[in-house]
Amino acid sequence: MPNIKSAKKRDRTSIEARERNMSMRSRVRTARSKFRDALEAKDPAQGATAYRSYCSVLDRAAKQGVLERNTAQRRKTRAANSLRKLA
Repeated sequence: MPNIKSAKKRDRTSIEARERNMSMRSRVRTARSKFRDALEAKDPAQGATAYRSYCSVLDRAAKQGVLERNTAQRRKTRAANSLRKLA
């Protein structure tokens, strides 16, 4: 347990940031699994809807700094390619 006031605050803020990051990472994983389920259903309309949702979550995660911008872009590209194969 820290003794210095600034260290206590840093400890507190890092815990809050960790909770925010874990929540956003969970959202990304959920959106990805829903997208993959839509691909397995082989329904292009459902896949397109899930793709838009997945991209939105990735963009939000990149904006908040949970994911790197290039990582989000790479995942969106790979998702688009898999959706294109379906159609």
